[in-house]
Formats: sequence, C-alpha cells, structure tokens
Amino acid sequence: MAAAESDRDPPSALCSEFLNFSARDTATRWLEAADLKHEVYRHLAVYVPRILCLGPTPGGGGAGSSREEQREELACQLLLLAPLEWFLLGEEPSTGLALLQEKNQPSPLCGHVFKVGEPTYSCRECAADPTCVLCMQCFLGSVHREHRYRMTTSGGGGFCDCGDAEAWNKGPYCHNHTPTANTRDSEADPTALLPADMVARGYSIFSIILKYAVDLLTWDQEDQVPAGLEPPERGDTYYCMLFNDEVHTYEQVIYTLQKAVSCSQKEAVSFATTVDRDGRKSVRFGDFQFCEQAKSVIVRNTSRQSKPLRVEVMHSSVVAHQCFALKALSWLGQVIQYSDGLRRTLCQVGLQTGPEGENSSLVDQLMLNDSKMWKGARNIYHQLLMNSLLMDLKYKKIFAIQFAKNYRRLQTDFLEDDHERVVSVTSLSVQLFTVPTMARMLMVEENLMKTIIRTFVDHLRHRDLHGRFQFDRYTAQQAFKFGRVQSLIGDLKYVLISRPSQWNDQLRVKFLEGLDAFLELLKCMQGMDPVVRQVGQHIEMEPEWEAAFTLQMKLTHIITMIQDWCCTDERVLIEAYRKCLSVLSSCHLPEGEQPISLSVAGHTVETFRYQVSQDKVSIHLPLYRLLAGLHVLLSRTEVASRFPEQLPLGELSPPLLIELPLRCLVLCAQVHAGMWRRNGFSLINQIYYYHNVKCRVEMFDKDIIMLQVGASMMDPNHFLMIVLSRFELVHIFSSDCRKRYREANKDVVQQNNTLIEEMLHLIIMVVGERYVSGVGQVEPLEEVRREIIHQLSIRAMAHSELVKALPENGNKETGLERVIDSVASFKKPGVTGRGLYELRPEWTKHFNLYFHHYSRADQSKAEEAQRKTRRQNGEDTALPPPRPPPLCPLFASLVNLLQCDVLLAVEGAVLHWAVEPSGGGWTESMLQRVLHLVGVALLEEQQQLENSSGDDDVTFNYTSKITRPGEAPSTSGSVLALLESLQNAPHLEVHKDMISWILKMVSNIKTMRERSCSTSTVAVSQGQGPEEMVRDKDKAERKRKADMARLRREKIMAQMSEMQKHFINENKELFQQSLEELEASTSAPPERSPPGLEPMCVSQVCVGPRRVGGAEPRQLVTCILCQEEQEVRGHGRAMVLAAFVQRSTVLSKNRRRSLPDPERHDPVFMHPDLSMGVHTASCGHIMHATCWQRYFEAVQLKEQRRQQRLRGHTSYDVENGEFLCPLCECLSNTVIPLLPQTRPPDPSVSHPSLEAWLKLTNQQTAVLRYTHRSQSGGVAEEAEPVVPEGFRVDFAPQNPFSSSVSEMVTAFSVSAYKVGLKVNPNEQDPRVPVVVWSTCAYTIQSIERLLMDEQKPLFGSLPCRQDDCLSSLTRFSSACWTSAPVTTTHTHFVRLFTALHPDASAADAPCVLDMDMFHLLVYTVLSYSSVHTLDQSRWSSVDSAHLHLLHLVTVAHLVQILLTSTTEEVCMDQDGAGSQEEELTCQLYDRLRKHLSSVLPEVTSGWQLYRRVKVGILPFLRSAALFFHYLNSTAPPADLLVAGPGQWEALCSYLSLPSNLLQLHQSQHTQLEPLIQRWCCHPGVRRSLQGGGAVVQFPRESNRLIDLPEDYSVLINQASSFTCPRSGGDKARAPTLCLVCGSLLCSQSYCCQTEVEGEDVGACTAHTFTCGAGLGLFLRVRESQVLFVAGKTKGCFYPPPYLDDYGETDQGLKRGNPLHLCAERYRKIERLWHQHGIAEVIGHAQEANQTLVAIDWQHL
Repeated sequence: MAAAESDRDPPSALCSEFLNFSARDTATRWLEAADLKHEVYRHLAVYVPRILCLGPTPGGGGAGSSREEQREELACQLLLLAPLEWFLLGEEPSTGLALLQEKNQPSPLCGHVFKVGEPTYSCRECAADPTCVLCMQCFLGSVHREHRYRMTTSGGGGFCDCGDAEAWNKGPYCHNHTPTANTRDSEADPTALLPADMVARGYSIFSIILKYAVDLLTWDQEDQVPAGLEPPERGDTYYCMLFNDEVHTYEQVIYTLQKAVSCSQKEAVSFATTVDRDGRKSVRFGDFQFCEQAKSVIVRNTSRQSKPLRVEVMHSSVVAHQCFALKALSWLGQVIQYSDGLRRTLCQVGLQTGPEGENSSLVDQLMLNDSKMWKGARNIYHQLLMNSLLMDLKYKKIFAIQFAKNYRRLQTDFLEDDHERVVSVTSLSVQLFTVPTMARMLMVEENLMKTIIRTFVDHLRHRDLHGRFQFDRYTAQQAFKFGRVQSLIGDLKYVLISRPSQWNDQLRVKFLEGLDAFLELLKCMQGMDPVVRQVGQHIEMEPEWEAAFTLQMKLTHIITMIQDWCCTDERVLIEAYRKCLSVLSSCHLPEGEQPISLSVAGHTVETFRYQVSQDKVSIHLPLYRLLAGLHVLLSRTEVASRFPEQLPLGELSPPLLIELPLRCLVLCAQVHAGMWRRNGFSLINQIYYYHNVKCRVEMFDKDIIMLQVGASMMDPNHFLMIVLSRFELVHIFSSDCRKRYREANKDVVQQNNTLIEEMLHLIIMVVGERYVSGVGQVEPLEEVRREIIHQLSIRAMAHSELVKALPENGNKETGLERVIDSVASFKKPGVTGRGLYELRPEWTKHFNLYFHHYSRADQSKAEEAQRKTRRQNGEDTALPPPRPPPLCPLFASLVNLLQCDVLLAVEGAVLHWAVEPSGGGWTESMLQRVLHLVGVALLEEQQQLENSSGDDDVTFNYTSKITRPGEAPSTSGSVLALLESLQNAPHLEVHKDMISWILKMVSNIKTMRERSCSTSTVAVSQGQGPEEMVRDKDKAERKRKADMARLRREKIMAQMSEMQKHFINENKELFQQSLEELEASTSAPPERSPPGLEPMCVSQVCVGPRRVGGAEPRQLVTCILCQEEQEVRGHGRAMVLAAFVQRSTVLSKNRRRSLPDPERHDPVFMHPDLSMGVHTASCGHIMHATCWQRYFEAVQLKEQRRQQRLRGHTSYDVENGEFLCPLCECLSNTVIPLLPQTRPPDPSVSHPSLEAWLKLTNQQTAVLRYTHRSQSGGVAEEAEPVVPEGFRVDFAPQNPFSSSVSEMVTAFSVSAYKVGLKVNPNEQDPRVPVVVWSTCAYTIQSIERLLMDEQKPLFGSLPCRQDDCLSSLTRFSSACWTSAPVTTTHTHFVRLFTALHPDASAADAPCVLDMDMFHLLVYTVLSYSSVHTLDQSRWSSVDSAHLHLLHLVTVAHLVQILLTSTTEEVCMDQDGAGSQEEELTCQLYDRLRKHLSSVLPEVTSGWQLYRRVKVGILPFLRSAALFFHYLNSTAPPADLLVAGPGQWEALCSYLSLPSNLLQLHQSQHTQLEPLIQRWCCHPGVRRSLQGGGAVVQFPRESNRLIDLPEDYSVLINQASSFTCPRSGGDKARAPTLCLVCGSLLCSQSYCCQTEVEGEDVGACTAHTFTCGAGLGLFLRVRESQVLFVAGKTKGCFYPPPYLDDYGETDQGLKRGNPLHLCAERYRKIERLWHQHGIAEVIGHAQEANQTLVAIDWQHL
C-alpha cells in the first residue's frame, strides 16, 4: 500500500508545472532548433511517461478510471498535441484549423468510414460490383434510392464510395458530393494551395511523428524504449500485459485471470471484454517480480490444450509511449481531414523510400509488421491509411503497387496469424482490387492474378502421388486454416469482377499467364477424392469430402468470370482454349486399359473396358468443365465458324472428351439405383452438391454440355453405344432384345430398370437441353425464365425461394427481377405467411417434365401439379415435350441422336416389353421417357418441315424410320405399330393421352410431308388443323363421360337419402327425442336465453335485489382426461380448469415505478396507475381434480427421471408448478376449481336504504375492529361499541364445499399468491385472498380494454375459453374467503370500507386519488360476504349491500374523475341552456372546488365536464357489468350484445344505476356530502393536485407498443450510433430495442450482464424485470428479429413486422432487400401482448422446436 501512496504524490507537483506550460513557446523553441527530431523526442521523453500510464489501470473499469482517462486526455492535448499543432499551423490551433478547412478544396470522394453495424446501401442496377456501397446520408441524397437496392449492415472498416466514378455505372455523386466550381481537379496537386513554409513544417513534423509511431508500434523490447526517448528517471514499474488471440474462449480467459491476479468474476469479465475489444489489456501493475509471477500463472494455465495466451511484462515507459503513439496516429488522421494539402504531405512522408531501399518506407514497415501488432494498434493505423492514402488517388496507386509487391508476404503473415481478417492489413485488398483500372494496372505491372493464384496453390500443401490435392480430416483447426486461405480467392474475385471492354497486348499476356497458373490449380483438383464402390461390407471411415467441395464452391464464380473475360476478346479465347486442351491432354486417362468392341443394332464401335461400379471414379473434373464452357463460347461468339484454322479442333478426340463426364453422370445414376449404399453419407453428400444450385453451373451443367460437345462430333450410334457400355446395359439391348434379357435376381432387375430410366433421361437432356446461349439459339434471359417457369410449375413460391433456386453470378444477381413479372403474377400476403408468385397460365406450354434441374421429388410434384391443372381446365392430361429452340451450327448434328438406329432399337425394345402388363422387366417411368423421346423427335421433324422452303430435302425423317418394321432377326412391328397397339392397353390408362398425342403428331407430319410434295410451301396453321380437330373430338368425348358420371352419382345419392328416410320412419320413437333436442338447440340464440321467451317486461339487472337469477341451475361438464360427465356442485367431486397466472404490466401507466418488495408489499389498495397486476388466463379445458393431480404427479416423475438422463430445459418449469394442458398443450401453472352459480335473490328480504345500510355497516365494522383489537390485547380504555341486533362476531359459518373442492380452492389461492407476489407459498398469509380478488379484477379490466380497442360488443364476442375463465374466476373469487381464516377477510373489509367511508379512527386510509375504483369495488363486494354471514337477523340481503357498494364506489369514481380532469378549452360549446346532467355536474364540481379551496381550476362549460365524466367512467361501468354478470350469472340485455348506439342507457340499467349518474349524488345528497368532504380533505389529494407526482387521467388510454419507423434502415442507423452503456464508448454488438418502452439495450454481451435474483443475466432479461414483470418483447435490430422472453429460461424468436416488397421477412438481414413496416403484423404482435398471450406463444414455439429450449435466453 505504501508504494501506491508515494505514487499518488507527484500529480500536485506536476500540476503546477503543467499550468505554467506554454505550447506556443515550445513550438517556437522547436522552430528555432537545429535538430528538430532531437528536440521533439526530448519533449516526449520527459512528458509522455509523466502523463500516461501512471497507475494500475490504463483505460480500465471503475468510476475513478473515467476521471483518470479525462485527466490523461486533457494533459495529452495540452502538453503533447498542442505544441505539434502550433508548430504546424504557426498560430492558435482552433483558428488555424478553421482557416485551413475554409480554404480547402475537397475532392468529391465521401470517404465516410463505416462503424460496426451501420447500414450500407448498394445499388443493384448501377454498382460496378457488390462491394460498392454508400452511407445512409449519401444514399438518401442520390438517384439510387429510386432503384433496386440492397441494404446490409457493415462489419466495420470500409468506406463510402460516393464520388468514385469507377464504382458506379451511373449516378456516382449524391447531392452533397456533386463536383462544383470549388472542387479540385483530381489531377492537380493540392499542396500548391498551402503556404510553402507550412508544407515544409508539415513534412518535417509528420515524418518525425509518423516515424515515432511506427517505431513504437513495431517495437519488440519490453524493457527499453527507442533511442532518444529514455526517461529522465526510471522507476521499477511494470505492467503485466495480456494479449488477445482467437484460440481461447472468453470462459477460459476469465477463469485464468481469476486465478492469476486474484480478481472478482466481474473484474475478470471486464478484463476479458477489453482484451477482446482492444487486443490487449494490462492485468497487473507493480514491480517486475510481481508482474512476472502473474505471467507464469497465466502461461501455465492456458498452455494445456493449445498454445498459451500471449503475456508480456512491459516497462511502464514503453506502454506509455505506445499509448501515445496511437493517440498521435489518431491526431494525424484528424489533422489531415482539414486540408487535402496536408493529406498529400502525409502520403508523401508515409511512402517515401528510406535509406534501406526496397520496402523501407514507413507504410511498408507498418504493413509488414501487421501481424505482430495488437488489435487496437492495427485498427488505428488502418483507419489512418484509409483517411490518407486511399483518399488520395495519386498515392492510392503507389500504395496499391507496394501492396501488390508485398502481397505474398502479407498473406503468409495473415495465414500464420490468428486474428480475424477484418483486423488484418490484407483486408484492404477490397479497397484496392475492386477499382477496375487499378486491378488491371496491377495485373499488368505486378502480375497480380498470377501472384494470387500461386500464393493460393502454395498454401494448399497436401498432395497425393499424382500431384492432386488431398485434404486431411476436416478438423476445426483444418477448417480455420482453410478458411483463411480462401480469402485469397476473394481477392482474385475482386480482380476479375469487372471484365475489360478494351484489351491491350500486355493485358492479354498477363491474363494468359494468370490463366496458366489457374489451369495448374485446376489440374491439382482434377480427379481429387476418387471413390471406389464398396462391395460386401459398409465403408468404415467416411472419407473427407467437404474441403474439396468448399474449394469448388469458392472457385465457381472465378471459373465463370474467367470465361466472361475470355468471351470479350477472340484472341484470348482461342489461346485459352488451346492452353486448356493441352493441359487436359497432359493429364489423360491412364493407358493400358483393355480395348473391346461392342455391337448393337448392326453397328460396332471400339472402346475399352471400364466399369464405374468397379474402378475408381471422381466427381471433380474442373478442366473438362472449363473446356466445355470455352467450347460453348466458341459457338456463341461464332469464332469456331470464322477462324476454324486457328482452333485445334482436329486434336480433340470426342470419345476421350466424353469419357470422364459420362462416368460422373453414371455414378449419379448408380447411386440413384442404390448400388453404392455401402459407401456411406459422404458420397450421397457429394452427389447432392454436384446437383445443388451452388455448384451445378460449373459441375453438372458443364458435364451435360461436354456430352453434347462429344455427341455433336461423333457418329450418334457410336456415342449411344459408349453410353450404354458405361451404364453397363449393353448386354440387355444387344442380345435379341425383343425377348427381354431375363435376370433371376430381383435386386439386379430393379437396378437395371433404374439405370435404363436414368440413361433415357440422360439422352433426353443431351438432346433437349438447349437453353444455354451457344448450344441453342437463345438469349441469357430465356435461360433464367425457363428456370423460373419450372420452379413455379411445382407450386407457387415466395421470392426468396425462387432466388435460392437460381444460381447467382459473381455480383450476387440471378437475373430474376428482369423476367419474373412477365411469367408470374404476385399474390400479396395476409397477416401471416408471405407473398407468392404464381405462374401465368399462358406459360405452362413451356413445361418440360424432364427439366434437367429437377430432383426426383421435384419432378413428381411438378407432374402431379400440372396434371391437376390440366384436369381442372378440362384438357387431356398428356404432358408432351415443349417445342425446343433451334441449335447453334456447332451443335447442329445433335438432332441425329434422335433418329439413329441404336436409339430406335432401345425405344422399340421398351415398347415391346410394355405390351406385357406384368413382366416386371420394365417400369412405367421407362415407358414415359421413351414416349417423351419420341415426342421430342416428332417436334424436331415438324419444326424442320415448317422452316424448310420446300425444295431442299429435310434430312430429319423420323416418321419414316418409326414406320419401318423391325430388322430380320425380330420381325415384330415397327415403333409406330407398337404405339398403336399400346394405345388402348388397359394397364397403360395413364399414358393413353400421351400416346394419342404422338399418333396425332405423326399423322400431322404425314399430311405436311404430302402437302410439301404437292405444293412448295406450307402454312403453319394448316399443319395444326388435324391435331386441333382430333383434340376437339377428344374434348367432346371427355365431357360426355363426365356428364354420365355426374348423373350416376346423383342417382346413387337419391337412393341413399330414400333409404335413410325409410329407416327413420321405421324407428320413429327412437328418433323423436333426438330430433326435438336438435330443434331446441338450433332455435335457441347463441347467448343463454333468458327464462320465459315471452317479451320481458322486467329489464335485465345484474346487481341488487332486482337482479334476475341465472337461467340454468345445473351445469354439466366433461373431464378431458377420463371423459366422465359430472354436474358442478359445491359438495361433489371437484372439477378444475387449467389456468395460467402471470404478473403483468400491460395496463401500467407508470413503468418507472419499481416492483414492490414481496415480503412487505400490502396489496389491499391498487393504485390507479395499475403499475403491476396479476392476470389469469385459461385454455378452457376441464378435468377432475383427482385426474389432474394424477397427471401432474406423472409429469413431475417424468421430469425427475429426465433430469438424471440429460440436463436441459423443457418448455415448462415443473418446479414452479408449470405443466402443459393435456389436451391442447397450452402452458398452464395452476387450476381454477369450478363452483356452482350464486342462488337467485330471496324476494322476502327487505332492501334497506343507503342511510340505514351505512349506519348498520358502520356499527358492524366498529364491532369487528373492537373485537380484533381486544383479541390482540390493545383496548384498555375504549368503550365497547354497540352491537347491532343479530350480529354475532363469534359465529363460525360452516364451509359450503366438500373437502376436495376446498382443497382445490386453497391450491389456486396459493398459486395465485405465489406468482402474484413472487414469494414462497404460505396459506396463512392474510394477503392470499386479496391477490385472488386482484387477479379477478385485473383480468376483467384487461379483457374490457381488449374489447374496447377492438370495438367489439361487451357481451357475446368473447371466445368461450375467455368466457369460461372469467366465469370460473369470478365465482371462485367470491368463495375464496371460505378457505382463509375468517378474521383475515373481516380485517380486509374493515380497511376497504373505511377507505370508502372515512372516519376519524382510520388514519392509514389512502386518498381517493390513490385507489383504483374497480379494484376497490371488486374487493369490497367479495369480502362483504364473509361479514354478511355473521349477521343472523337476515333483514337485508347480500344483493342490497352489493348495490350500495356499487353506488358508493361509482360516486367516488365520479369525484376522482372530476378532480383529475384537466379540461382544455374547446370552442364548440353547446348552444342554449345546459341539460340537467350538466347542471348537476357543475354543482358537484363547484362543491369539490369549495372543499379544496381553489386548487381546482374554474370551468365554465358544464357540457364539457359532463362529457369528460361520461367518457371517463365508461371503462369502470363496463368492467363492473362484466363482473356482476359473471358473479350473478345474469343474462345481458340485447343492446350490449351488439356494438352500436344505446350502449350507455343499457349499461346503466343493467347495473341498476340511473342513466344520469349524477342523480346518485343528488338523491343521496345528505349521506354523501360528508363523505365527499372527507375524501377531499385527505392531505394526499391536495399534494397530488399541486404536482406531487403524476396524476392518472381517466379514461386510461390503452398502452400501445412504441411507434416504429416505416423504413427499417432508420432503425439500423439509430442502433449503429448506440454505444454500450458500460464499456466506454464501445459499439454494442447486438443492439436490441424494447418494443414496450423504447429503450435500446446492449444484448448478448458480457459487459452488460447484471445480477437478478442471484444469477447473472443479460441486459434484455434484466430489463424485463423492471419493464414487463419478467416478460419482454424486443426487436433485435441487426438480425431483424422479434424476441419474446418470459422469465430466465423461456424465449422464442418471432417473425418481425418488417417486410420487403415481396411480402417476406428477412431475419438476419441476409437478402438485404429494403424492409418496410407492415402495420397489420405489428398490430398482431401488439394484440398478442394485450391478450397476455406471449408466454403461450413461447410455450408452443418451444414445444414445436426443441432447439429453442437449449438457448440460454437469460444471457440475451
């Protein structure tokens, strides 16, 4: 401690020296110095260690530390930075800087550097690539806000590209950055605008400071400072400095620190957070020994699993200078913002080559030492590079060249380092390589493309014997390394993203060099991860496959971009084609395979023996696929036809080209056929990704193209025979194929069938897939359109599903928006669901059942959907192939496949087998594919005939070939004859339509051919004739059949109904009673009908002696568990209703009020701000109490067993009594017993006047009070009060309920008490009944608010679950006093009555403004019953007491409303004299003013006052009506069953109140006057009205959720400027908005955890306890997700109310479409909250999705 004391002395001595310091004089001294560097260094050596790092926590937690930080900041500014500014400017810094800024001519670049989480906008129409982004200000002022744009949140770093003309195709400037006369020409030298001496001073001071900073940040001695900075006196003070790494977790670091420096958990968390944020933090301060010891503990503790945490013991002077170096860099960044001239000067200093030559400039030193620095230092110098070099176009180029020169070294450093890429200098590549001119300059001058690819290949070191990549098991370490290598591919993508419009020779040379390197890379990938089929036993170890596919996915865009580049220049394309071919030929198939010769259908071909099912086969063939892509480009750009002599087409050997892609496709077919089952999941995954949209463009699609390339260059028969041979099907078709090759083994038959199907499918694809521009004559958009048509043929889809189904290009675009509106119509979503696109019917004719991107499941769904549509439209169900587009010349010979002998033989064979229905040797899909192929051939022939000009002979004559009978060996009929014989085969009903379509086509073509012989030209429309006629005939036939079927159905129905009647007549008496019951139940109105259906003279009254009793004395209910029916009786077996009790703040008018202390809280009086209530809800399902107990015990037992098996939450918490309703799985935590209705009133009992009743009740309460005091021994002097006649205090009423009912009464009371007060159960607590009454009142109030907000009628509109809940709850509350000690309820009644009828003895009664009147009414009415039982005289009924209480409370509420009404003057005053109501209102108001002696303002307009009163008291009356309706089971009047006029009168008469409520006061004037006076004279009233606390206004407005902005990016912007309230100015990672009160919280982070009930919880959970009584609704701004939280263990995510233009939410902001608020969805969330349904939603969500249960909600 002594050491610390002595440390604290100097500041006072220092202060005086600091005060006398003059920055100006220092600067003058420097100006005159001979050796400026020496002077500045001496100044820093003296002052830096005395200002910075004097104590234990440089920049650490604690309240003192922020003061310390301010002191440091101030001292730095005055003593260190001010002299620099004086020196630079030569005058007072503030004026000097202002002047600089004024004279500055800024460049048009915006250069705003993004904060973490800030919104960025990219225009999808104008941006050169997706990395070109705008900040919010520039975006709002640009043309792009009207375009299609994408909005994302920034990860930090990066800057706004506004003003950079290369980044935008159009609209590069926003309003603020549009070049003006003042803007500098980008070529001009900005230093020319500054005084020469300032430039010179700037140059010298910048070089000193930058050199100082660079030296210190790259300094590696912990004990020494650089020369010239040695402090005058050196103490033994050290810091133990902990550095960040990405290997150790937060938990490991916290645990280690607690052990090493013995700090609390809180401090350790704060240390860990700072280390993670800034990259380093001192964890101990003291002498060397002291720090060394901490270091050894940390190293020892963290070196077990991995490399240890990096810890250094550093001298305090080193740390101080490093801190100042960072401040100096920040200062440089700020100063150059004022003037572009200074910026240019700093750039010169930074990039000036030093004496050591290569890589010696200061910026180079920083870059090359990047991976040795800590996070905070890196961030600051990267920021400086962005503000300086990247904003100055001249130096940006110089910097880019240095960056490219050192590229390999920087990347190698990055790969060894473990920090994320964001904090590595390599991340600057995105700023440099995405500028097209710069990327091309670097490609030419520094050979950048080659460098990147070579660096990449060198880092993937694992190869096999053939030099192919071979990846190890994909461990986490492996994945981490591999992930870092992939950033290189990202850089390559930036370089290639925009293709050149002009080429020059240098660019060609360097691009082709880069291509050579790329081909080397692909060569290493060619044939990676080969597989061999497992036979016999299952594979033991799943082989590694992920790394190879990750690589393939990453390279997909690169391969496409390289093809795009080649496509723009013919010379490059030809050269690239040659190179690719020569690399391919160098890695040809291994020779020495045995040659064989095959013969099918009279043709023979030479090939070699190879079987996919036995030999090695690989899915990775990138070289073949690239060649296929280039071949298509030769066709598209017509280079092939123009320069055939330059192309090495003669060197191509088609059988070799198709060999490997064909093997790959055969592998897929065999996997489908189940031949590779024993190879495990890795193969299935590979096949899945091969077809998946992310990879297929450069895998599956290119393999099909390669087969098309081969087939177009070969004899079609030879091609097909090789295909048959690779599919291992030759033996089936080469033997006498008309007699099916019989196989004994059923499995093999099935396999072969699947293989034949797959082979036919492949042929369909090779012939029919022409929608690639270059294979067929199509536009690129047609390709996208076709994809969309086929996706929408499966079902209507949302925009996001369509986008996922389409391949993206390098710019993340799919081309969807340009064609979608032409082919589909959009259906907007409702309150749930999402918007869907539906295919327009005119496009269905383009549907192709064998579309090559359909998976098998998609295909069958699409087929079903299309057939269904056609049936609905009354068309035939044939799905013929669509008309194919014409082929390009290079691929024209593909059509000959369709008419070659081998294919005809295959088709004939399949059709021949199909004649026998149950051969088992063929399948329907096989036949369907053959029919499809026949159809394609006929369409092709028809098209050729249409397009031929008659004279030239059409070479394609398929019809003549299918009419020829078979060859000599099998003399069966022709294909056509077979088709005709199949047309009416009963077992082929499904295919009948298709076969007839084919036969129609054949006859069509025949007529066309005959015509073309007679006339030279043929009109197309005539060619359609016969087909149309046959179709019409067909339609008529179909209609006739449908009519017949309908008539037959109707006849059968008539017969059945006749038989039914006959049966009823036979058994008349049996049916009589049930029919009567049926009639009765249908005629009764939906509400319980009042007794006696004749028009009623009595109006319905629900309270008081005139009330009408309930209509149904017996109530039968069924138990959901045992299905027994039982009547609800007080003495029967108890029946209960599942219920959920929760605390609620939904109606709260004061969220700032802290929650009551559970032990001392007195709930007898509810404050009118309803700051917290207890709400009960029920799902309405009824059980026997015993059945429920058995069920609950089973749940508990299951829970105990489960806990032993696995620790994890369920969606309900059994320890807190929660369970799921056995029927509907609704979350419940208690049960309400069902009790019988109250008995109708006894007409014999008299109804005393208010006066008499008040007098009697006063006497009774006096007696009770006296008795209670005497029992507690506190009435020595008091006289005994008069006991009214028949009133027996000691009378013990018998319990009206059986023991099982009483037990349930206690159970519910206790659980309501436990939840409502958050205490442990205690039956004896006097507060138990009060909480039950309170939940009854609060639930009724919240339901009344709901009905009011939704403008529904008061009665008849509640769902039955709420109706049952309120009815049981109210009846229960009226009886719950039976389970509590009698005296408890008496005491409560005495207190409540005294509040209404104050007397001198009641000192503690609250004032009239501090009581919620409806709660008061419910409490007094329900507690009165217990007092009434003591009155044995029976001269008055309970009902009259209820009525008097209602009158009293109503008057009190009137007074309350008048006292709080602040009337704003309204001009439209009523004309003429006021009505009686207004007069009486004014009288009462004046009386109140008299009592309160002018605290109340004067009011002239009685009309206005009366209006206020009427509106203010309505909610109370409505709640009271609900309460008495359920309490006394009185049917409501008809006026209250509908919403509309006449409500007020009906309500008043139902409550037996006068419709002019003020008559209550008028008629009982004498009784009420003294009461009103006492209410007003309570000191609390005057205090509240004179501004002592907020006064609640009536009617209380319903609470709404906060208003959200219409545009989501406004929210993101607010959240991005929100800093974490605890960790000094740090950006919050997950800013979260409370929808109830609008607070922004820093969620999901250690820094903002607080302790609630002894447990650390995150900011959101902690907030729910103050704002929502444990329940919260939040919006996670960065994720665009609504979060519901209940308590600590329950939560779920809910769709946000923000939708994009396609009616979809975007959770996680992945798609980036602009989002706008959908008011209906927000209202739905609000309604859920109003209905107290959040907990139920969470329960259901967690039941449905078990992963939600595992989330630690309390940490959010």
